[in-house]
Amino acid sequence: MPAEWEPHEATWIGWPRTKSDWPGRFAPIPWAYGEIVRKLAPGEQVRIIAGDRTHEARARRLLKRVGVDEERIQFFRFPTDRGWTRDFGPIFVRSRGSESRARSSSWGARRAPQTPSARASDLAIARFRFNGWAKYPDWRKDDRVPERAARALRLPLVDVRAPGRPVVLEGGSIDVNGRGSLLTTEECLLDPAVQVRNPGLGRADLEAVFREYLGAPNVMWLGRGIAGDDTHGHVDDLCRFVSAQTLVLCREKDARDANYRPLEENRERLQGMRLEGGSRPEVVDLPMPAPLFFAGRRLPASYANFYIANAAVLVPTFNDPADRVALGVLAELFRDRPVVGIHAVELVWGLGTLHCLTQQQPTRKT
Repeated sequence: MPAEWEPHEATWIGWPRTKSDWPGRFAPIPWAYGEIVRKLAPGEQVRIIAGDRTHEARARRLLKRVGVDEERIQFFRFPTDRGWTRDFGPIFVRSRGSESRARSSSWGARRAPQTPSARASDLAIARFRFNGWAKYPDWRKDDRVPERAARALRLPLVDVRAPGRPVVLEGGSIDVNGRGSLLTTEECLLDPAVQVRNPGLGRADLEAVFREYLGAPNVMWLGRGIAGDDTHGHVDDLCRFVSAQTLVLCREKDARDANYRPLEENRERLQGMRLEGGSRPEVVDLPMPAPLFFAGRRLPASYANFYIANAAVLVPTFNDPADRVALGVLAELFRDRPVVGIHAVELVWGLGTLHCLTQQQPTRKT
């Protein structure tokens, strides 16, 4: 699985339509998406999932009003339950190099049938399953998006299995450096009682999956995620790779805050970890915004939920003094593209922000 900062052919995004995901605050959400697409489009195609003709027409009108070039967007009419494309959308992987093909097929031992007219490419889609974060009942439409995308793009679909069974995995539960290291959390993938994605699969089983299907033999297990996280520990709200050797980790300075101890424990874990080559990762502090609540609920507001696009790094902001600090930290780390803040106070009421709603498609070589 390539790193997010590697060149993209496109970004996938699901146009918002489920008002219950932002109860009472849906009206500004399409406009926030319009601003996101406006920032993405100068650097890459934006592939937008819309459920039907009416949904697509509504999105086209809004994008025209905010000044998005129509030639930079492409619509796909896939039925969906929600719009969190990071978690159910296609996870793109590259084939192994020719030197490994003597040992195994370029897509591993188990492979789903190719889509009709699949063209020669070094890309495929890893077919993980989605089950609504092991929490919600409406997920079956979302679960079919990877196979629909593979068919539309004419790419191979790699059936991800462990001891003979499909593997459930959301894109927000992992982050990779593209060199063989992967970040995830025990809370999300190993908790035996809460939001259990893969009952019966343990640490060794999942590490084997990451090694075989994502090319990541070096798994870096963090502990717990942040307060308010509806996914029970997604790593993209607390720790992210920004280069092959460097990662950012959120830090809470208020010892009374619910995030203080989990984040400090994750920092202690990282001190003993190594990257795929044996070196220590460089860990850079990323601040946390002040706690954000709505209707009495703590929201998972985090600057770590940024998205690395070709033309910019998009960072959620929360009308908080720490906004400027977070943008400055990331600007120092990403010197090759601008770092742009996107207002996310309404977005996070849906319990996710920029990284949660996007999914990158790497450039392909034919």
